[in-house]
Amino acid sequence: MEITTENKANKGGATRLVAKEYVIPFILITSLFFLWGGSRAILDVLNKHYQLILHVSKTQSSLIQMMVYMAYFLGALPAGLLIRRLGTRVGVITGLLLFAVGSFLFMPAVNLGSFYYILTPLFVLGLGLVLLETAANPYVTLLGDPKTSASRLNIAQSFNGLGCMMGALMGGQFFFGNSGAEASASIAVPYTVIAVIMLVVAVCFTFIHLPEVIIAPPRRAKAADTAGGTARKALGVAFFFGFAALIAYEISEISINTFFINFMTDDGFMTPMQATWALSMGGLLLFMVGRVVGGILMSRVATEKIFLACAIGTVAMLLLAMSGLGLFSKMALIVLYVFESIMFPTIFALSIQGLGANTEKASSILMMSVVGGAIGPLALGYVADHYTMTQALVVPLSTFVIVLAYAIYSYARRSRA
Repeated sequence: MEITTENKANKGGATRLVAKEYVIPFILITSLFFLWGGSRAILDVLNKHYQLILHVSKTQSSLIQMMVYMAYFLGALPAGLLIRRLGTRVGVITGLLLFAVGSFLFMPAVNLGSFYYILTPLFVLGLGLVLLETAANPYVTLLGDPKTSASRLNIAQSFNGLGCMMGALMGGQFFFGNSGAEASASIAVPYTVIAVIMLVVAVCFTFIHLPEVIIAPPRRAKAADTAGGTARKALGVAFFFGFAALIAYEISEISINTFFINFMTDDGFMTPMQATWALSMGGLLLFMVGRVVGGILMSRVATEKIFLACAIGTVAMLLLAMSGLGLFSKMALIVLYVFESIMFPTIFALSIQGLGANTEKASSILMMSVVGGAIGPLALGYVADHYTMTQALVVPLSTFVIVLAYAIYSYARRSRA
């Protein structure tokens, strides 16, 4: 069944976060955010784990993230094409199956005894992730009034934050409680469990009907086209600026996540296990709470205002983290997570706002921005190997400045409108 969405308010004048007829699809799709959040967070712990047991450099360990996010970059457009032709449900099931295959491949990979052998399963896992995200992110934005699209996506993404928190905790227990060959082999354990869960969820989705949401063209779109291309040009500029901001955000977020444990442990401030707790119950907990609170606030306050405040907060926290003030600098990096929490779903929603029938195509292009997750850890790892972890934070700082520029642009654009 295909359902057409239009910009409608409730009879009482209030705007629902999720349209009544879409509550069940929203819950089902949101569950996927939790699953892939936990799976990705394990990689952040795995980065430090391999530095310890295989003595690889920070630059080498960044290849873990690089392989996953290169799969995002290469798979985004094919994922979008598959979803447009076969629908959201097929895209979700295919993504789950690819994710399961990649997870099962860890078993033979770790037995081969080299760090580089795990890169292949990571790439396959990444292909599954990009299919899931390309299907889920735009789908969630369409399950209600366009005015609440950013708020709706932030609420869904908050479960991604919960998954990240749980994944980091479980990863720390598996990887930092063992040593030597036993520790190396332990990577197969959580991913085998994840693979089984993904297969079960894939089977469930084969029996669940997800309505395909079609965007109704605005009634006055034809007149607007006749009036000139100014509006289309403005949408194009907003989209490509948003695309650049998403790349910049991914560079910042993934590089910080990847080397968070290093930042906390390299100077002896914490042990790896303590740093894992700081990441999961500190940074990632704030990340989840920030998305929930941000999603609620955006249903009451202009999205662009909250986005701008958070963009300023990320730059301020990184400057404090780089200032060498001991505990205060460590706390600043943790607090940074609450400010960055709303950024990906907010930039994503703002970038595709008003694109109408081009929403799905634009969404698959936006998913290519996750290539920043391949660039960021590599760049930060290289700087950290040659200087210090504190100095290496200049990498996410510089890209968060780009995000701040987009936040200022979005706020000004709203004010003009």
